[in-house]
Parts: sequence; C-alpha cells; structure tokens
Amino acid sequence: MADILDLSALEQAAALETRAVSAEELMRATLDRIAARNPRVNAIVSMPDPDRLLAEARAADTQPRKGWMHGLPMAVKDLANVAGLPTSMGSPILAAQVARSDDLMVARMRAAGALFIGKTNTPEFGLGSHTFNPVHGATGNAYDPGRSAGGSSGGAAVALACRMVALADGSDMMGSLRNPAGWNNVYGLRPSWGRVPDAPEGETFLHPLATNGPMARTPRDIAALLEVQSGPVPGRPFTLPAETFLERIEADVRDRRVAWLGDWGGAYAMEDGVLAVCEVALGGFADLGVTVEALAPPFDAGRLWRSWLDLRAFANASRLAPLHANPDWRKLLKDTAIWEIETGRALSLDAVQAASLIRSQWYAKAAALFDSYDALILPTAQVWPFPVTEAYPKAIGTRSMDTYHRWMEVVVPASLIGLPAISIPAGFSAAGLPMGLQVIGRHGDDLGILQLAEAWHQATDWPDRRPPLGL
Repeated sequence: MADILDLSALEQAAALETRAVSAEELMRATLDRIAARNPRVNAIVSMPDPDRLLAEARAADTQPRKGWMHGLPMAVKDLANVAGLPTSMGSPILAAQVARSDDLMVARMRAAGALFIGKTNTPEFGLGSHTFNPVHGATGNAYDPGRSAGGSSGGAAVALACRMVALADGSDMMGSLRNPAGWNNVYGLRPSWGRVPDAPEGETFLHPLATNGPMARTPRDIAALLEVQSGPVPGRPFTLPAETFLERIEADVRDRRVAWLGDWGGAYAMEDGVLAVCEVALGGFADLGVTVEALAPPFDAGRLWRSWLDLRAFANASRLAPLHANPDWRKLLKDTAIWEIETGRALSLDAVQAASLIRSQWYAKAAALFDSYDALILPTAQVWPFPVTEAYPKAIGTRSMDTYHRWMEVVVPASLIGLPAISIPAGFSAAGLPMGLQVIGRHGDDLGILQLAEAWHQATDWPDRRPPLGL
C-alpha cells in the first residue's frame, strides 16, 4: 500500500474498514507526519498529549464503526468548539477557554467516527484572509512558508496540502474556505447558506453571511464530508434538506455552460499573472466539453461592496460587541476587529436597510443569470500569496486598498447572497505559488458545482503537485 497519509480520506476510510490499517497505525503515522512538517508551517495547534490520541485510536479499533469517518484523525478550525480542547479563536481574551461541548458541526463529525487531534490555526476571530494571531503565531503557505497561507481557514488548507490530515473543516464569510484552498492547491467548498447550519441558539435571522463547510484534496472527499456536516435542524430557519452528494458526484458535464467574470470589468484590481493563470486554466473546462463564455459585469461592483461593508460590519459588531464593551478586553482586540465593531455600531437603520436592498437586488439578478449558466467563475484571490510578515496588501499594482480586506473583494458576489462556491486548483505562478478558481452555483445547487469540480479533478489532479520536499 502507498503511504497511508498520501491517500484520500475515502481511501483511508476504506483501509480502516477492511483492517488493512488500524486506527492506531493511522494515528501514529499522522502524529509522526505532524512532528516532521508542522514546525515549518504552524498549521495545527492545541494538540492533546500524543499518548491520549493513540489511546483513543486503539479504542476506535475495538469499537463498532460509527460511520465512514471512523478512526480518521481530524483537526478542527479554531473558531469551532471541540469538547475538551481550547477554543482560542486566535484571541488572547479566549486563549485559556476550554470547550465544554461540541458545536453542532463537530458533533456530527464525531458521531461519524472522527478522532480530533487538535485545532487548525486561524486569524483572530477569523477576521482577514491571512492566518496569524497573537496566541499561536502565523501559518506559512504549504508551497512557501515565507508566504501567507490565506485565511481564515489557512491552517486547515496547509494541513491538507502537507498531508498531515486528509480531511478538514473550515468556515467562510469572506472567502475563508476558498482563498486558502486556492493558495494551497486543495479544494474548499462554501456550501449554500443553510446547508451546514449552526445550532438554533441566539439570533438566527439577521446575519446570513457566514457558513461552515468542508475542505479536502479531492471533490469526492468534500462531498462525503458535506453529507456528514449538512442537514436541517429543527428550530433553525432557512436550513436545506439533507441530500446525497457522493453517489451522484460523477456526471457527464459536457454541454454545461459557465460564465467567466474575470476582474468584473476592471472593478477588481488583480496582481500581474493572476488572470493569465486563471484564463489558461479555463481551457481545461473547454477540454471537458463545457462552454465557457466571458460575461460582462452583471451588477455594479461598487454597490456590492457598499452592501458587503455594512452587512459584514453589522454582523461582526453583533457577535463581538460584548468583548468591545469590556475596557480590559478591548485593549486586547486587534485594530481590524475594533474597526468592524465600531463601524457596525455606527450604522443607521436606513443604512442597514439600504444594504439589504442591494443584496436582494443582486440575488434576483444572479438567479436570472443561472437561467443561462450552470456556474459563474472568478479567481479565488486578487493577489498571489504575499509575505507572511505583512498584515495585508496595502495596494494591488497602482491601486491602494482602502480597507484591510479590500484585496479580497472578488469573493463578495457569492458571499453576499449565500451562493455555493467551490475553490478548485487552477495552476501556479512562475514562482511556484498556487492560485484557484471559484466555481459558483445557484443557491441550493451544491451538487452541480461538485460535479464540475469532480470532472475537473479527474482531468487535472492539481493537488498531486505536492509542496516542496523538506516540509
């Protein structure tokens, strides 16, 4: 058998089920791989004692299989609660907090048999598409540890690319499942809003911007994990019904039509080479029999950005305001978190209503586009991975960035209206840095974009181009 850690999650699961490998053997190999590679990239944090993890794996070997994930090691993004592990969210305010129970998504993965080996690193409170924080430090890109891993699921993407785990979870408000996947040559799916719900706690109606979702090195693994994570929850509004994805992921995609939006008619500044790599990659869809058409900007980018700025700040102010209200804690918040909170709290009711109206108008326009196209395509980022020591890009070419996240504006069209979007690997720069494409579908059509991703993977298998030796 090939190195067990080089196999996909489904292949590892099959080996566990047939007893070709034991959970203890897989855990031991995982811990050895992490010890060898994680020090260079700092992707996995807050790991329990190795003896405890090996004991859990031995126990899994003696128990009936709980589900297809039985015995698979997983590290959970450090924004989600895993019972018994710290949930720092990258903040010194929360660094000593140990979760008493699992979040809903984590509980579903545990019920399917996953073994949790730690957390994956994230920016403070998930803010910003660059994974660094004062608790755990920075995560380096799998293909160049001196460069950013993206974020906020940066630790998850790097752990996958470095073959430390075969499966990962993440969350996505502003590209956090897509940008790090694109920058680390793996796949990340932002599901339709309502596909992977949270527990019905607190306010559940006003802030449909963020969602949890799966990451992996193959679309089939993405589909299998999505089936575990998803499903309706009584008491949670707008959740989608359970679906099967894995058994339907292989499909003839010939004659499907996709629209290439590029830089949105020049509205999105792009670093040299990004569009060129993406446009070459688009030829791969043509080779599959998919019709690719260039599409003029279907909506004003400035209005989308205005709506996004206000609704994002509105949501972030709601969740982080209690920390800001405590003067001692406020001193420990990073500047961008304070800016989000204070921007959101300063919004008038008219401003929130106006932002929601723009969102509604864009949703209607996008729905009409899907009468003609099966998917919309954009790059996953506007820049190549930048030096890990920089907080964020201050400019793209000659265009200055007026906020800490303006350089990620390209992910807003899907995020603003909760569309499913999968990041697929698109190739590399001359310097060997990865880039991805967002394949965006109609709300609820997660299966359709998974089918496009699977056909793409079978034709390209970009993740087989692995990070350089020595990691």
